[in-house]
Amino acid sequence: MLVHASRGLVGLAAVSSLVVSGVGWAVYREATTGLTTSNALAELPDNDPSLNGEDTNILLIGLDSRKDMDGNDLPPSFVTDELHAGDSDVGGYNTNTLLLLHLPGDGGRAKAISIPRDDYVDVPGYGKRKIKEAYGLAKADADSALFDEGVTDPASRERQAREEGRRSTLQAVQRLLQVPIDHFAEVNLLGFYDIANAVGPIPVCLNDAVDDEYSGARFPAGTQTLDASQALSFVRQRHGLVDGDLDRTRRQQAFVAGVMSKLKESGILGNLGELRALVAGTKQDIVIDKDLDPVSLVSQAGSIVDGEIDFFTLPVEGYETIDGQDVNIVDVDRLRSETARILDPAPEQPAATAETPAPDAVPTTEVDDPPAVGVQVDGNIPCVD
Repeated sequence: MLVHASRGLVGLAAVSSLVVSGVGWAVYREATTGLTTSNALAELPDNDPSLNGEDTNILLIGLDSRKDMDGNDLPPSFVTDELHAGDSDVGGYNTNTLLLLHLPGDGGRAKAISIPRDDYVDVPGYGKRKIKEAYGLAKADADSALFDEGVTDPASRERQAREEGRRSTLQAVQRLLQVPIDHFAEVNLLGFYDIANAVGPIPVCLNDAVDDEYSGARFPAGTQTLDASQALSFVRQRHGLVDGDLDRTRRQQAFVAGVMSKLKESGILGNLGELRALVAGTKQDIVIDKDLDPVSLVSQAGSIVDGEIDFFTLPVEGYETIDGQDVNIVDVDRLRSETARILDPAPEQPAATAETPAPDAVPTTEVDDPPAVGVQVDGNIPCVD
């Protein structure tokens, strides 16, 4: 689950917060002009966003690709030295982060649910696969089909084939969790770097010092600020962490908290010059669904910028090696139950009084485990492993 939840959330927040900042229509137009839009969600079967009522579900897709929007390889030296990400052949088109962002219609606290990238689930059209593979499998098949149809321009084929990758990912998540998806945003590896660079040094906190040659993460313990290259290393590290990819998911969540804190405390959203730079650094590598309107989203997204967001990570039952790949074994019914409980928690019971006796106690063995909680924010910078 690479960095991309952070990328998508930051990029979306940067665009959707423009009206809140009060800098006017010109900056809004500058932000939205040039954004790449997609029809993938509109063509998704069995998806009915109206069931969400006034609430909004946004799937943030992080694409682990070392290529630009037209499929061209990023400069090798940049990938190696700045992104610490191997070369352009590494990662393919895996969606190494999938994060479902829930924005309540009443403007209350947002909720973000991370789906571990190696969860072994049904991918429509491909059977049991890691959920991160849904994008790349569909993209590759679409690319081959387009070539056979006579589409020889690589850039055109790339853009059309990625639409199939997005549709496959959206469908896999929607069917897995059985929740309607209103919107989505996708950001690639370069997009994260540009966003982190535009926002500026990001505050994070580590419980222990780390020194990982694979990701380039070499940081002391405690609170510190990271530049764009360091931020990528921070959220990419999984070697040397007790829970591996699950710890990396918590890194992503902590990074999002740091970005939101930076946006709030720095006053970037109220400074026209800095805001223009932020907009320029966020839109070029972001893809959003064609119906996502940043203006209409502002009233709900404000809680994110204020740090009012709770993170959750869906549970894993165990680990196996299947066809030579390490996968997460999950209980699909449990994932759906936990997701439903997170998005629509049961109302709190009133405290017992002399006039209102407490209900009979339920035996502990009959009570479900609480939802899997991610990093805790509450307006601060959470420390993670």
